[in-house]
Amino acid sequence: MIRRHRDRKIKMQGRLWNMILLVSLPLMIVIIVLASVGIVYAFRYNAILNNVTTASEFNQNFKDDVDLKMYYYVIDSQYSEGLPLKEVQSAKEIAQKLYYTTTQKNSIRAISSVLNLCNNLEEKMQQIAETKEYDSRVDQLEKNIYILTDLIQRFMYTYLYYESAHLNNLQSGMIRNMIVLMVMALLFSVALLSLLLASSKKLSRRIADPIDMICDRLEAIGKGNLTVCEPIQADVEEIQILSNGIENMVERLIKLIEKNTEQEKQRRRTELALMQAQINPHFLYNTLDTLVWLIESGEISESVKMVASLSNYFRFSLSRGKNVITIEEEEQHVRSYLEIQQMRYQDLMNYEISIPGELKKYILPKLTLQPLVENALYHGIKNTRRKGTIRLTGRAENERIILEVTDNGHGMSAERLKEVRASITDIKSEGFGLRTVHQRIQILFGQEYGLTLESELDVGTKVIVTIPMKTSDKEMYI
Repeated sequence: MIRRHRDRKIKMQGRLWNMILLVSLPLMIVIIVLASVGIVYAFRYNAILNNVTTASEFNQNFKDDVDLKMYYYVIDSQYSEGLPLKEVQSAKEIAQKLYYTTTQKNSIRAISSVLNLCNNLEEKMQQIAETKEYDSRVDQLEKNIYILTDLIQRFMYTYLYYESAHLNNLQSGMIRNMIVLMVMALLFSVALLSLLLASSKKLSRRIADPIDMICDRLEAIGKGNLTVCEPIQADVEEIQILSNGIENMVERLIKLIEKNTEQEKQRRRTELALMQAQINPHFLYNTLDTLVWLIESGEISESVKMVASLSNYFRFSLSRGKNVITIEEEEQHVRSYLEIQQMRYQDLMNYEISIPGELKKYILPKLTLQPLVENALYHGIKNTRRKGTIRLTGRAENERIILEVTDNGHGMSAERLKEVRASITDIKSEGFGLRTVHQRIQILFGQEYGLTLESELDVGTKVIVTIPMKTSDKEMYI
C-alpha cells in the first residue's frame, strides 16, 4: 500500500514536471529565437550605423582644400604648405576602415573606388613634384588633380547614400519582421497557456483538498491542540513534506515547552540559592566579632556606625521581598557593605562610588553589584600586600547604562580570565556568583545585556554591568 502510494506521488511529480516542461521549453525556444533575431538585427544595424558615422568623418571640403593647396604648390606661392598628402592619407584611412566593415556590393564598389582614386591621386601629386616645367605642372593640375579630387568626393558621397539607404531598409525590415514574430509568439503563448490551464485544473483537485486539511490542522494547533497526529496523506510530495514538517514541528514544540518548564524550575532553584546566599554567615560572624572588639576597645562611635551600616545592609538585602530595585537602592546596599568592610580592613581597602543622580531611578536585579564588590575585595584587594581601592562608577551610553566595578588588586592572567569568562555562561563551571548575576540580568532584560570582564595580572580587574535604561512603577519578578 505504501509502495503504491509512493509510486503515485512519483507519477504526480513527473506529471507536474512534464506540464512545466511542456510550457517552458517552447516558450524558451520562442524567447531564444526572438532574442537571436533581435541580436542579429542589432549587430547589423550597429555595423551600418558605424559605417555611416565613420564616412561622415570625411572632409566635406576635401576637393576645395586639396585643390587650393595643390594650386599654391604648383605656382610656388608663398602660401604653399607643400603637397597635401596628409589630407589624402586621412581620406585613404577612412576608406580602408570602411572597406573592411562594409557588406553591400554597391557600397563596396564605391569605397573601393575611393581607395584606388586616393592611391592614384598620391601618384599624380608625386609626378607634379618631380616636374620642373611650370606649364606642364599646371596642365597636370587641371587634368589630373582636379578630376581625381572631384571623383574621390563624389564616390564618398555615393557610399554614404548607399549605406544610408541600406540602413533605412534594414530598419523597416527589422520592424516588420519583429512585429510578425511578436504576433506569432503571442498566439503561441496563448495556446500554451490554454494547455497549462487545462492541465492545472486537473491537478488542482489533488492539491486543494490536502491543503484544506492542512489549514484545518494549523487552525487546531493555533487553538492549542498540540497533540501529535498522523501526517495527512497527499499525492503531491511537497504537500506531504509540509504535513510531515507540521507534525514534526508540533513534536519539537512540545519538547521545547517541556524544556522551558525545566528551565523555569532551574531558575526558581537559582533564586532560592540566591536568597539563601543573601545573608552570608561568615560575613555576619566577622562583622559581629569586629563590633565586639570595637565595643571592648571603647570605640563607641565606630560601633554605632557599624551597627547602622549593618542594619542598612540587611534592610536593603531584604528590600521588602522585591527582586528588582532601583540603582539608588542597590548603591545604598553596596555603600553599607563597603562601610562595614572598610572598618574591618581600614589598612587594606579604600572605596569610591560615583554614579550620576539621573541614573539612579533606573532598575536592575537586586544583589547585582554587591557580589561584584565582594569579589573585588576578597579576590582582588586581599590578595595583594598593598592598600587597594574599589571603585563603583556608572554612566549612560547609547541608551544603555554601564556600571563598572574596578579594583587595582591582584588581577588575573589571560588564562584565568578566559576561564572566568567561560564560567559566566557555563553551568558546569565554577563561579556561581558571577553566573547568577549574569543570568538574572539576561532573564530580566534580554541576551544583549549582562556582565563582561577585563583583567590584567598585577594591575586589577574590571567587571562591566550593562543594563537598559528602564524604569517601572510595578513590581517585577525575574
